[in-house]
Amino acid sequence: MSVLVLVLAVGAACCLGFGFVLQQNAAARAPLGDFLSPRLLLDLVRVPRWLGGIGFMVVGMALGAIALAHGEISLVEPLLATNLLFALALSRRQTRQPLGRQGWAGLLLLAGGVTAFIVAGQPEGGDAITDPVRHWLIIGVMLGLALLLTTYAKRSVMSAGPVLLGVAAGLLYGVQDALTRVSGQRFSEGGFLALVTGWQVYGVVVLGITGLVLVQSAFETAPLRMSLPALTAAQPLAGIACGVGFLGDRLRADAGALAWEAAGLSGIVVGVVLLGLHPAMPSGAAPKERVRDLQPR
Repeated sequence: MSVLVLVLAVGAACCLGFGFVLQQNAAARAPLGDFLSPRLLLDLVRVPRWLGGIGFMVVGMALGAIALAHGEISLVEPLLATNLLFALALSRRQTRQPLGRQGWAGLLLLAGGVTAFIVAGQPEGGDAITDPVRHWLIIGVMLGLALLLTTYAKRSVMSAGPVLLGVAAGLLYGVQDALTRVSGQRFSEGGFLALVTGWQVYGVVVLGITGLVLVQSAFETAPLRMSLPALTAAQPLAGIACGVGFLGDRLRADAGALAWEAAGLSGIVVGVVLLGLHPAMPSGAAPKERVRDLQPR
């Protein structure tokens, strides 16, 4: 594994984790009438704390894009999942909650799961699969699931809605990471003209904005612990599926390696959930009167 990719991916995770906490601090006070509407971004853009969180997020996405240009998505995505460690670190500073058994267990499972997956899988790059049917089938499944989850989230805003939106945004961000890698390859091979004449770079922008609306809507309706674990767990799974499915990433496929890879991914998901549910995560729950305003009449 390249040290450069490791440093870039972990740096991206750090910025993303800090950015998510700052965004949720601001989004929790946004008008609930803007739920799942682009107007929500117009309201939040006037909040300095939210702009700071977006600044961290932009830097994190830039570092992640550079990491994807130098490493396989199946390697970078698990490292990006460690953003929850940095989110918890900032949240602990705000809430002064001790880490406790739950925090240490989540930390060890997340770090151990990332290590197990990377060591067992030994991700390697390969030739991208040119079959458009396979390409669009995988992307279509991810986008279709995200749409289905978002539709159902509208009907359960204050219960399962934030979790569903977190999963939906994670799926979109996983596809966005895959398209970011393709865009980087087009730029390195053909320059700016090749980049702007491909649909992938525009897909990155659309998915980024859509995912941002979903994430902020989840942040404004529930505590961070409700949505961030779902987002953090879904993104690497979607990214790895795209990487192996059509970007040509190769993982070891013998029985022992597959068992460790599955165990590593399971450890990542469980660790993410334990850390995300930690009491140190900011509550930011919407007041009761704002909840009533959002209920269907």
